[in-house]
Amino acid sequence: MLKIEMLKKRLSVRSSAGYSVRDRPDLTSRLLLRGLDAASQKRRKHRQTLKASQAAPVIPHTVSAASLAYIRRLTNRPSFPMRLSALPLKRVIDLRVPGAAELRPARFYLPYGKVRGVVLFLHGGGFVHCGLNSHHGICCRLARASGAAVLSFDYSLAPERKFPAAVEDVWAAFNWLAAEAWRWGGSVAVAGDSAGGTLAAVLCQKVRQVHRNGANPSLPAPVMQALYYPATLGREETPSREKFAQGYFLTKAMMEWYGSQYAASEDDLLNPDFAPALQKDLSGLPPAWIVTAECDPLRDEGALYARRLTQAGNMVSYTCARGALHGFLLFYPMMRKARRVLRQSGHALRTAFRA
Repeated sequence: MLKIEMLKKRLSVRSSAGYSVRDRPDLTSRLLLRGLDAASQKRRKHRQTLKASQAAPVIPHTVSAASLAYIRRLTNRPSFPMRLSALPLKRVIDLRVPGAAELRPARFYLPYGKVRGVVLFLHGGGFVHCGLNSHHGICCRLARASGAAVLSFDYSLAPERKFPAAVEDVWAAFNWLAAEAWRWGGSVAVAGDSAGGTLAAVLCQKVRQVHRNGANPSLPAPVMQALYYPATLGREETPSREKFAQGYFLTKAMMEWYGSQYAASEDDLLNPDFAPALQKDLSGLPPAWIVTAECDPLRDEGALYARRLTQAGNMVSYTCARGALHGFLLFYPMMRKARRVLRQSGHALRTAFRA
């Protein structure tokens, strides 16, 4: 178990962000948790598998193909009507772009006005579920706020395609998008939430390594990486993983299950392409805009990555959303702070593209 001293000191990067720590969900998050719990109880009762309310849910290591398909259908639903989300945009186009081994589904968002730059957006979902529809509204708002085109890419999912399949897919998609970026001024940025934030961070490290090796000097470096509550560690424990292990939407058991579905071996958990905060050298990376959720097991590792990037000499903007849960951006229709985060990150992207 890796010991991280700065986490034992309650992550001083958090205190520098200018807010007081309370570690308690805000009202909207509490209402959301109550609603999710009620829905979960109803489903369990319907299946006659309801156990004692105090017992933590048991997540099987493997799931059937039918159960996995059901999970994916459930989690890939949009949180707001898709046509209404797209109304402020000039065009939304479904297409297929190169992955590592095949053409993969993608969705392109084009805002009105003079478009400067293009963002590769990578969705979250523990590398197992979610997709283009679940993150449709987020991409619509990001395109409008940034004034840039956005390409949402549907990378290969686990457990059918384990690590490093998703990394290889997004690497192929980034190279393809970089070659097409001249259409929007030539600049590229990357963004992603949760597992997508992990992939975005890994992608920036891979571009830097290619430049250092001189393998492809014409490949543009991202002008910015927008990471929303990313997972940046593997098996390492943090205070937030323990504090919010149960009852805060994303649980520790779920995290372990996602990891077991995605990792092909125990050694993968030590690979920086799996856990980007384990990269020893973080110098020379694109400016980072990082937000974490206060009541999220992943909070401390997101803050840790922000601090390590800063110590390595990179430009970093870090914010912890008070009272928020993991995945709160998906609930932007009912959460004002989620809409604010999307607007702020979009404005940061707009600034980066016009620099």
